[in-house]
Amino acid sequence: MSGKRVIRVEDVMKRKQFIEMDGLMTVQDALQALQEKDANVLIVAKRDDDDEFGLVLLSDITKQVLAQDRAPERVNIYEIMSKPMVSVHPRMDVRYCARLFDKFGLSLAPVIDEDKVIGIVGHTELVKQGLMEIHQ
Repeated sequence: MSGKRVIRVEDVMKRKQFIEMDGLMTVQDALQALQEKDANVLIVAKRDDDDEFGLVLLSDITKQVLAQDRAPERVNIYEIMSKPMVSVHPRMDVRYCARLFDKFGLSLAPVIDEDKVIGIVGHTELVKQGLMEIHQ
């Protein structure tokens, strides 16, 4: 046994920093929902069992709606989402999660367990909680 302390993604993830919406909703609908829930990340729900989750970040809205002078009430979420998205398992060691972020240039990832999004993990959680707990 190595004696290393293992901190899991589920130990550091944020459980309430995201909302889940249908891809047919507009960016305006999403912005209102994000503001009401004080969330930063939008997960686009699966349409069926063979579909994948989608992801919309505030930076996507900035780049694809605001910067292009598009009307948020006329843009559907599915038009600007990333799909499929890279996700992580809640039992993943935060060290491997950090390596995954580095390898694929990610800033955050949804945490999925049994085909359900249960949280979000980003650099902030990995460093402020994960790294600090590993070295205590």
